[in-house]
Amino acid sequence: MKGNVIVGQSGGPTAVINSSLAGVYRAAIDRGAKKVYGMRYGIQGLLDEQYIDLSKYIKSDLDVEILKRTPSSFLGTCRFKLPDIHEGGEIYERIFEILEKLDIECFIYIGGNDSMDTIKKLSDYALISGKPQKFMGVPKTIDNDLAVTDHTPGFGSAAKYIATSTKEIIRDGLGFSYKKKMITVIEIMGRNAGWLTGASALSRGEDCDGPDLIYLPELPFDTEKFMSRLKKLLEKKDVITVAVSEGIRTKDGTYVSELGSSVDYVDAFGHKQLSGTASYLASLISQEIGCKSRAVEFSTLQRSAAHIASRVDVDEAFVVGGEAVKAAEGGDSGKMVVINRYSNDPYQCSFDIYDVHRIANDERLVPREWISKDGTDVTDEFIDYVRPLIQGDSPSVMVGGIPRHLFIPVKTKREKAEKGE
Repeated sequence: MKGNVIVGQSGGPTAVINSSLAGVYRAAIDRGAKKVYGMRYGIQGLLDEQYIDLSKYIKSDLDVEILKRTPSSFLGTCRFKLPDIHEGGEIYERIFEILEKLDIECFIYIGGNDSMDTIKKLSDYALISGKPQKFMGVPKTIDNDLAVTDHTPGFGSAAKYIATSTKEIIRDGLGFSYKKKMITVIEIMGRNAGWLTGASALSRGEDCDGPDLIYLPELPFDTEKFMSRLKKLLEKKDVITVAVSEGIRTKDGTYVSELGSSVDYVDAFGHKQLSGTASYLASLISQEIGCKSRAVEFSTLQRSAAHIASRVDVDEAFVVGGEAVKAAEGGDSGKMVVINRYSNDPYQCSFDIYDVHRIANDERLVPREWISKDGTDVTDEFIDYVRPLIQGDSPSVMVGGIPRHLFIPVKTKREKAEKGE
């Protein structure tokens, strides 16, 4: 590798997004990159020339291991939509001016659907403009909704957290079941894809029955049928647990979260903020059924719980980061690293690269045949698909009884003024 590498992170973080960053850094250094730069706050930060030399923060093999176990986006993230390449000339000229200034040979972006849109546009602009830089995407999203790849790094760890926490919530509820009726509604991320919500079924085992009902966004949600099922279940048991996706919608396409919320926030890619589904349903249950109900929203915990990350997930995230560097050095551009699965038991997979134009702005949903006929559960095929991805542990480096993370010190206004920044 003759030039330098620059890497950025975009979109919602995961428990293993920094393992991919560590993989990019290690592969770039091992292949002779002079410098590995990190974009602060993705492509949006790069436009303001916000970047760092990663060697100033990753100084040893121990730092690499700590980074692999550090949640959130080490570099900072963004949701910034690049304009069409035929309309945003000034922005693209600015980006490539910075890349040339830093002698960038390889541009790596770690992210999901929207991030692959960025890779697509940058690689297309480079192609029509005769620019030499190579652009590669590294898959990342807990939603597991990227097309082509068997699964995405970040999903396995989130699924592990969801299954574990669901089991603990069910156990907690049973402790209060004496002469009491109670319904708990758990809200799980995933937007329009139900992979994460379905993972709650992995809580089932000899010591736990798991959720009584599971609702994925792939099928329309019927409130009347929902309430009817709950009433029938209450005739048989006192404690009921329901797992719902934040993105469940009624037959007319209205998000259930919108029925009880006035939040109108929409991000740069047109995605509505989805939260409040569980709160709305829990309130409805109290009104119509009259029993105790509560809403539990995992929210950011499901994407930041690095302390319970899957070893399979951590290792694969590291590998895909390195594979992106290798592919770019070999001349590939406008592509994303994908994971191909050969077997569930024993779990076996390989890594390949694929045209990002077939991936960007697409959504991979849970197949209908992996959802029960009545739409309130997932099938054994779904369980067999997810279970290998949650295997193994990746213990944090503990200091003072809590995990140690790698971080970029935040300078105060006074410190910046003293240094003339």
